[in-house]
Amino acid sequence: MLSQKEGIIPALESSHAISYAIKYAATRPKEESIIVCLSGRGDKDVDQMQKRLKGDA
Repeated sequence: MLSQKEGIIPALESSHAISYAIKYAATRPKEESIIVCLSGRGDKDVDQMQKRLKGDA
């Protein structure tokens, strides 16, 4: 979602936090803000993820 809408590739660790925040947000009032801190760079994980998704890892 961040990559598509903002051009941000989050690190794998931050991606887990984003996934949880999306699920958590569905349980909270719409006027409530949720802050997720991103760290790292996901561009260094792209090759690793391609291999895993293809079953090469």
